[in-house]
Amino acid sequence: MDKHLHQLPLTKSTSRQRYNEWVFRDVPSDITIEVDGGIFSLHKFPLVSRSGRIRKLVAEHRDSDISRIELVSLPGGAESFELAAKFCYGVNFEITAANVAQLCCVSDYLEMSEDYSKNNLGSRAEEYLDSIVCKNLEMCVEVLRQCENLLPLADELKVVSRCIDAVASKACVEQIASSFSRLEYSSSGGRLHMNKQANCELDWWIEDISVLRIDLYQRVITAMKFRGVRPESIAASLVNYAQRELIQKSLSGSNIQEKLVVETIVSLMPVEKFVVPLTFLFGLLRSAVMLDCTVACRLDLERRIGSQLDTATLDDILIPSFRHAGDTLFDVDTVHRILVNFSQQEGDSDEDMEDVSVFESDSPTTTPSQTALFKVSKLVDNYLAEIAPDANLKLNKFIAVAETLPAHARTVHDGLYRAIDVYLKAHQTLSDPDKRRLCKLIDFQKLSQEAGAHAAQNERLPLQSIVQVLYFEQLRLRNALFCSYPDDDIKPMHQSWRINSGALSAAMSPKDNYASLRRENRELKLELARMRMRLNDLEKDHVCMKRNMQKSSSRRFMKSFSKRIGKKFNIFGHSFSRDSNSPSSQSERTESKITERT
Repeated sequence: MDKHLHQLPLTKSTSRQRYNEWVFRDVPSDITIEVDGGIFSLHKFPLVSRSGRIRKLVAEHRDSDISRIELVSLPGGAESFELAAKFCYGVNFEITAANVAQLCCVSDYLEMSEDYSKNNLGSRAEEYLDSIVCKNLEMCVEVLRQCENLLPLADELKVVSRCIDAVASKACVEQIASSFSRLEYSSSGGRLHMNKQANCELDWWIEDISVLRIDLYQRVITAMKFRGVRPESIAASLVNYAQRELIQKSLSGSNIQEKLVVETIVSLMPVEKFVVPLTFLFGLLRSAVMLDCTVACRLDLERRIGSQLDTATLDDILIPSFRHAGDTLFDVDTVHRILVNFSQQEGDSDEDMEDVSVFESDSPTTTPSQTALFKVSKLVDNYLAEIAPDANLKLNKFIAVAETLPAHARTVHDGLYRAIDVYLKAHQTLSDPDKRRLCKLIDFQKLSQEAGAHAAQNERLPLQSIVQVLYFEQLRLRNALFCSYPDDDIKPMHQSWRINSGALSAAMSPKDNYASLRRENRELKLELARMRMRLNDLEKDHVCMKRNMQKSSSRRFMKSFSKRIGKKFNIFGHSFSRDSNSPSSQSERTESKITERT
């Protein structure tokens, strides 16, 4: 018998038209069997000699000479009964993977066991299943497909479980064989090692099992995981199955079926990190939100995404808002929960790293956790800038997303400043207290020179924020001067002046306080312009000094140049003198007023 020969079951119409080709034409029929709308005019003797069920039915109505029997809920319907009837009449037909599940079920229904006839249909079907089907993965999958319409009887007869175990076993054996093929012998170390560069073909069973219905597919994957099939292979199979069911069949499938597929795939995912592609996880999350999957399903996806968020892109986290009409354009709440998961896992990672020696890391100064934080901080700032123009985006949600990461995650606040500026531009009706609350997120000392220059002229910012920007700009310039001439008496500004928070002073009215801040703002701008001019003069003198030193190295030149530099420093002397009328004294008085209002 050719185990690769497949015979498709006959249709109902064909069974009704062709049944008279294999019955005894020269003997009148004495019993009529009705199965699922199909009518079979047959003979009692061949049937009762093989089928215990028909024998009992005929025996129960011997006195009335029964001539018509209806078989209700027969597995496989008229197609299966025709095969069983052919077997009773001794007509040869091929047992294949396409009909063996039907034969097992119908033989059980009709009680065609060894108790009534030797080598009966039941034992013949069982023998074919065990000796041929279970040794071939493709045939097992074909049988499982046939079992989809034969449940729960096929499950009770262990047809399903035997095929599932066979598929899992075959996949495990193939994995071991492929692993051995990748082993290489190292002549230098004298050991076997795995060749990671070897190109391994995709597990050939992945495409085969993707044709199964989701409930049977789930059982197959569960059996594979139990037997130890690689998580990478499991993940590849899940991705392939999801693409087939959610993309290729999306037009013909129902939302209920798609929801079941998503929830099942999520429950089957390996626990290992980075095994399932992040883009695939985001795709499942979008589907889960759109299909209103269970909370547990969505939280599991958010947790998995959070564990590898540092590899995500902006397009990944721009999840549309599917559920609430008139709300924000993007699902900000979901992204916020993902960030919370990331922050919590990063915190756990930091605790684990405390006991690890720096010599065990590739970089002694930067841990992988810190690198992930930096990447995610840039991602979050870009995300905030993208969602900021949404008129329906509430301030609390914007701030919640921005504050999710720890303070040390951002080394530069340019991205955060840009996002806040976009939000202020799109929400011009925002109150002054809300603007101040929003701008407290920015550490103006961490702005680049370009961002600081932009912020100093940004009228959308609260006045207190502009004062802080100007102060730090002045501080940067003074420190630059100090670094250029460290031997001079110029001191960095941060030693004598502290910036305030912009709070109102209890001793001043709001009107006077506002006027004072405006005046201080003008003074800071003027001082900033002076500092820039002085810095430019020093840079020109520095270039001139180098040029002259190359032309002549005489001591007379050096003395004359020293006098010039001394005179130049006298120009700046009043800025750092103790005179009460100096800008420095005015700055100290300004600082005292600002600090008092804090």
